[in-house]
Amino acid sequence: MLKKVLVTGGAGFVGSHLCKRLVKDENYVLCLDNFFTGSRDNVAELLDNPKFKIVTHDVVNPFHTDVDEIYNLACPASPIHYQYDPIKTTKTSVLGILNMLQLAQDNHAKIMQASTSEIYGDPTQNPQKETYWGNVNPIGTRSCYDEGKRVAETFCMDYFMQYKLRVKIIRIFNTYGPNMDMNDGRVISNFIVQALKGEDITIYGDGSQTRSFQYVDNLIEGMISVMATPDSFIGPINIGNPHEFTILQLAQKVIEMTNSKAKIVMKPLPQDDPKQRKPDITLAQEIIDYNPNILLEEGLKKTIAYFEMLLSKKAIIKRI
Repeated sequence: MLKKVLVTGGAGFVGSHLCKRLVKDENYVLCLDNFFTGSRDNVAELLDNPKFKIVTHDVVNPFHTDVDEIYNLACPASPIHYQYDPIKTTKTSVLGILNMLQLAQDNHAKIMQASTSEIYGDPTQNPQKETYWGNVNPIGTRSCYDEGKRVAETFCMDYFMQYKLRVKIIRIFNTYGPNMDMNDGRVISNFIVQALKGEDITIYGDGSQTRSFQYVDNLIEGMISVMATPDSFIGPINIGNPHEFTILQLAQKVIEMTNSKAKIVMKPLPQDDPKQRKPDITLAQEIIDYNPNILLEEGLKKTIAYFEMLLSKKAIIKRI
């Protein structure tokens, strides 16, 4: 019997990959998106598939349908986008999860909250374990995203404790791959686009801050696996790649792989930008045998090819 699966933010970067995987696995997929950062182009190959339906909807408003599982991904995830309208960002996380939890309760459905490593803030513990409470500035420029996601986790736990709702909480660490927005300001998309254009590569800070990058296919595998865990497992659970790189190392790798003549330029670090980010994935290894096996170079190769395709399309359109 086909499962009916709802994916909020399903036309976004991660959501589009999740929708494709769920359809491939013979589910009926309903994709909700308000298209603030999502794009129909990301799910173009699914639009004629009878197992896929896309609906324009903002999760700050209630939504009613029959559903078996819900993946709640809706929320702008890059600073450029979530700081554009910080009040709306917080509402998307808080009202969005409340509306989806209510929908799950109405349907006796299972729900996954796509939380984030940003709930750890600028961590004083490295790597970050799920038991770490974090170091978040509640009134900073990033707090609309960080605190909104923290509240969403709270509501998930409250619905579990109060109503015994089946919930899963995953904390997603830095993820990259095709369907990233070219202009989202995130470090990998920034570096690749700048390198391909031959522009200066912008590093904020001195480049010594670290990130751990997971390729999107590994993340999707982790999400599907966590959703399939017994109802007794709730999380939170870190889903990320523990291989840590400095931002400077990443910039140098992108320049090398694109054969770019781009130069590296240092600019001041934004407020509350984390100095280190590395997941402890011991729990994920124990619970779902998580193995983020796509190495940075392999993932970058695919991501560079994607941005090369986008830039060539833009160049053709300009000439027309």
